[in-house]
Amino acid sequence: MLSLYKKAFSGLSRSNWWLALILLINRSGNMVMPFLTIYLTQHLHFSLSEAGLVLAMFGIGAILGALAGGRLADRIGFYPVQFWSLLLNGLLFIVLGYMRTLLQICSCTFVLSLVGEAFRPASSAAVVWYSKPENRVRSYALNRLAVNLGFSIGPALGGILAAVSYRFLFWADGLTCIAAALLMRIFLPPARVKPGAAADKDVPRVKGPSVYRDTLYLAFIVLVCCYAMCFFQLTSLVSVYFKTVLHLQEFYIGLALALNGLLVALLEMVLVYKLEGRKDPLAYIWRGILLNGLAYLSFNLLPAAGIVAIIFILLFTLSEMLSMPFMTAFWISRSADHNRGQYAALYTIAYSVAQIISPSLGAFTVQKLGFTSWWYIVAAGCVLTAAGYGWMYRKVVKSR
Repeated sequence: MLSLYKKAFSGLSRSNWWLALILLINRSGNMVMPFLTIYLTQHLHFSLSEAGLVLAMFGIGAILGALAGGRLADRIGFYPVQFWSLLLNGLLFIVLGYMRTLLQICSCTFVLSLVGEAFRPASSAAVVWYSKPENRVRSYALNRLAVNLGFSIGPALGGILAAVSYRFLFWADGLTCIAAALLMRIFLPPARVKPGAAADKDVPRVKGPSVYRDTLYLAFIVLVCCYAMCFFQLTSLVSVYFKTVLHLQEFYIGLALALNGLLVALLEMVLVYKLEGRKDPLAYIWRGILLNGLAYLSFNLLPAAGIVAIIFILLFTLSEMLSMPFMTAFWISRSADHNRGQYAALYTIAYSVAQIISPSLGAFTVQKLGFTSWWYIVAAGCVLTAAGYGWMYRKVVKSR
């Protein structure tokens, strides 16, 4: 087992390890978003639909931020985009903690996500620059490990801080963003890279000059958005379901969410190492999304007790580990030197669009039909999305 872990982590560049550490510190402060819906409904006494509106504003800002981040990464380089996104995002989280009216919170959330989501496409371009073709998927998996390990720490600490005061969540989230920016500036000097330059000459290229002419990739992006609408239930309505239906306290909700990140941190790198290159990424993606549907079905098929939260997290995590790393592998394989930031931006935007639609649609449906009907709808959406990826897989295999 130790030898397997050593092989899974070997060969990655020093810069990628520093980037992963920066992400770990940043995501360890991820305390606001997992508890934002509970904070808005239970602490500020907003309705569920108003909380959905706030999350929708986050999604709109994220779309614009991803577009801007991808463009800026291609034009001025990924490093300054990452640094300023982290620094300003930290300050905005602190400001958000002092907002009280719906207009104030919506406006601040929009600007916060606009600035914060610019980091993602720039970070994706950075991983490509710091890695080699033979370990690129593992380099992304290392960054996901850092993100998820941080996510296992953040909600757990967030649950403890929320029991004292929700304001501590915003300060902790903000200060960790600022700390990550300063650490990046000190230990990961600016890369000497010309805007749009390639990390190497072996990255697969698309035939068309623009991402918008890659029709297969555009179909992939639509399906990513459908998957993300189901995925984002974890940070919007699942926590509310844990609180109102399963009657779990914030501390235990934080631990349940932390289990997701901890399992990904422990297992994903090894899983990717064992599976990478054996099949086309699409073959793993559709299987993972089917497991996601089964996770949501467990809410309706199992008794409404605390143990169902653990079963859901286990199924959800296995689904995530089979889907997300290989989604990343797919978009990398389609990108070229001159448009890698734009490919990364579209991938990020797919999640941002889902962030707009998913919370509002979910909140509306739950208020009208209840949680049971909504979980059946989400599970059906997972099945249809998996079928779409299965169609793409057959199409790719036939074209070879």
